[in-house]
Amino acid sequence: MKLKVVWIGKTKAPAIHALTDDYIKRLSHHADVEAGAVRDESAVLKFCARDARPTRHTLVLLDGKGKQLSSEELATFMKEHQERNPLPLLFAIGPADGFTNEARQAAGLVLSLSKMTLPHELARIVLLEQLYRAFTILKGHPYHLGH
Repeated sequence: MKLKVVWIGKTKAPAIHALTDDYIKRLSHHADVEAGAVRDESAVLKFCARDARPTRHTLVLLDGKGKQLSSEELATFMKEHQERNPLPLLFAIGPADGFTNEARQAAGLVLSLSKMTLPHELARIVLLEQLYRAFTILKGHPYHLGH
Protein backbone atom coordinates (compact mmCIF):
# COMPACT_ATOMS: atom_id res chain seq x y z
CA MET A 1 0.00 0.00 0.00
CA LYS A 2 1.13 3.54 -0.73
CA LEU A 3 0.47 6.31 1.78
CA LYS A 4 1.23 9.98 1.84
CA VAL A 5 0.82 12.13 4.94
CA VAL A 6 1.03 15.89 4.52
CA TRP A 7 0.54 18.86 6.78
CA ILE A 8 0.26 22.53 6.06
CA GLY A 9 3.06 24.64 7.45
CA LYS A 10 6.52 24.12 8.86
CA THR A 11 7.37 22.48 12.16
CA LYS A 12 9.88 24.05 14.53
CA ALA A 13 9.68 21.73 17.55
CA PRO A 14 12.46 19.10 17.54
CA ALA A 15 10.30 16.69 19.54
CA ILE A 16 7.62 16.72 16.82
CA HIS A 17 10.29 16.09 14.16
CA ALA A 18 11.68 13.16 16.18
CA LEU A 19 8.26 11.54 16.73
CA THR A 20 7.29 12.09 13.08
CA ASP A 21 10.50 10.43 11.92
CA ASP A 22 10.01 7.52 14.33
CA TYR A 23 6.49 6.74 13.13
CA ILE A 24 7.42 7.19 9.46
CA LYS A 25 10.20 4.66 9.99
CA ARG A 26 7.77 2.24 11.67
CA LEU A 27 5.21 2.72 8.89
CA SER A 28 7.82 2.09 6.21
CA HIS A 29 7.94 -1.57 7.31
CA HIS A 30 4.29 -1.95 6.29
CA ALA A 31 3.76 0.52 3.43
CA ASP A 32 5.44 2.73 0.89
CA VAL A 33 5.07 5.97 2.86
CA GLU A 34 5.95 9.59 2.19
CA ALA A 35 5.44 12.50 4.54
CA GLY A 36 6.11 16.20 4.55
CA ALA A 37 4.93 19.75 4.79
CA VAL A 38 3.06 21.51 2.02
CA ARG A 39 2.50 25.23 1.58
CA ASP A 40 -1.29 25.40 1.56
CA GLU A 41 -4.59 23.70 0.78
CA SER A 42 -4.17 24.12 -2.97
CA ALA A 43 -0.97 22.06 -2.76
CA VAL A 44 -2.95 19.28 -1.05
CA LEU A 45 -5.67 19.37 -3.72
CA LYS A 46 -3.09 19.11 -6.53
CA PHE A 47 -2.23 15.59 -5.33
CA CYS A 48 -5.85 14.59 -5.94
CA ALA A 49 -6.55 16.33 -9.24
CA ARG A 50 -7.48 14.18 -12.23
CA ASP A 51 -4.27 15.17 -13.99
CA ALA A 52 -2.04 14.76 -10.93
CA ARG A 53 1.51 13.69 -11.74
CA PRO A 54 2.94 11.18 -11.17
CA THR A 55 0.02 9.64 -9.25
CA ARG A 56 -3.42 10.78 -8.24
CA HIS A 57 -4.39 10.14 -4.61
CA THR A 58 -7.54 9.43 -2.62
CA LEU A 59 -7.81 12.26 -0.12
CA VAL A 60 -8.49 11.74 3.59
CA LEU A 61 -8.84 15.08 5.36
CA LEU A 62 -8.41 15.43 9.08
CA ASP A 63 -11.07 17.77 10.34
CA GLY A 64 -12.86 18.20 13.66
CA LYS A 65 -16.19 17.87 11.84
CA GLY A 66 -15.23 14.54 10.29
CA LYS A 67 -16.23 10.98 11.03
CA GLN A 68 -14.71 9.36 14.10
CA LEU A 69 -13.41 5.82 13.67
CA SER A 70 -12.02 3.33 16.16
CA SER A 71 -8.54 1.96 15.50
CA GLU A 72 -10.10 -1.22 14.17
CA GLU A 73 -12.45 0.73 11.88
CA LEU A 74 -9.51 2.71 10.49
CA ALA A 75 -7.69 -0.55 9.79
CA THR A 76 -10.78 -1.90 8.00
CA PHE A 77 -11.11 1.31 5.96
CA MET A 78 -7.48 1.03 4.85
CA LYS A 79 -7.80 -2.66 3.98
CA GLU A 80 -11.00 -2.13 2.00
CA HIS A 81 -9.51 0.87 0.20
CA GLN A 82 -6.48 -1.18 -0.79
CA GLU A 83 -8.66 -4.01 -2.08
CA ARG A 84 -11.02 -1.78 -4.11
CA ASN A 85 -8.97 1.23 -5.14
CA PRO A 86 -5.56 1.43 -6.81
CA LEU A 87 -5.00 5.05 -5.78
CA PRO A 88 -2.69 5.73 -2.83
CA LEU A 89 -4.20 7.32 0.26
CA LEU A 90 -3.28 10.91 1.06
CA PHE A 91 -3.90 11.92 4.67
CA ALA A 92 -3.88 15.71 5.04
CA ILE A 93 -3.74 17.77 8.22
CA GLY A 94 -4.97 21.25 7.57
CA PRO A 95 -4.29 24.77 8.68
CA ALA A 96 -5.44 26.21 12.00
CA ASP A 97 -8.64 27.55 10.45
CA GLY A 98 -9.51 24.20 8.86
CA PHE A 99 -10.15 23.11 5.32
CA THR A 100 -12.56 24.76 2.91
CA ASN A 101 -15.78 23.18 1.69
CA GLU A 102 -14.05 22.58 -1.67
CA ALA A 103 -11.42 20.42 0.04
CA ARG A 104 -14.04 18.55 2.07
CA GLN A 105 -15.97 17.78 -1.14
CA ALA A 106 -12.79 16.48 -2.81
CA ALA A 107 -12.12 14.07 0.06
CA GLY A 108 -12.95 10.40 0.00
CA LEU A 109 -13.17 10.57 3.79
CA VAL A 110 -13.23 13.42 6.28
CA LEU A 111 -11.79 12.01 9.49
CA SER A 112 -11.84 13.36 13.02
CA LEU A 113 -9.34 12.06 15.56
CA SER A 114 -11.34 13.26 18.54
CA LYS A 115 -14.15 15.48 19.70
CA MET A 116 -11.43 17.42 21.49
CA THR A 117 -9.42 20.09 19.72
CA LEU A 118 -5.82 19.01 19.12
CA PRO A 119 -2.89 21.19 18.07
CA HIS A 120 -2.05 20.35 14.45
CA GLU A 121 1.41 19.05 15.28
CA LEU A 122 -0.01 16.73 17.93
CA ALA A 123 -2.74 15.60 15.51
CA ARG A 124 0.02 14.59 13.10
CA ILE A 125 1.64 12.35 15.70
CA VAL A 126 -1.70 10.83 16.72
CA LEU A 127 -2.53 10.16 13.05
CA LEU A 128 0.85 8.55 12.35
CA GLU A 129 0.53 6.36 15.43
CA GLN A 130 -2.98 5.30 14.42
CA LEU A 131 -1.82 4.47 10.89
CA TYR A 132 0.94 2.33 12.35
CA ARG A 133 -1.56 0.72 14.73
CA ALA A 134 -3.91 0.00 11.79
CA PHE A 135 -1.18 -1.94 10.01
CA THR A 136 -0.37 -3.91 13.16
CA ILE A 137 -4.07 -4.76 13.53
CA LEU A 138 -4.20 -5.98 9.93
CA LYS A 139 -1.06 -8.07 10.39
CA GLY A 140 -2.15 -9.53 13.74
CA HIS A 141 0.85 -7.99 15.48
CA PRO A 142 0.58 -7.75 19.29
CA TYR A 143 1.27 -3.97 19.34
CA HIS A 144 -2.43 -3.13 19.32
CA LEU A 145 -3.43 -5.46 22.13
CA GLY A 146 -0.33 -4.71 24.18
CA HIS A 147 -1.17 -1.01 24.64
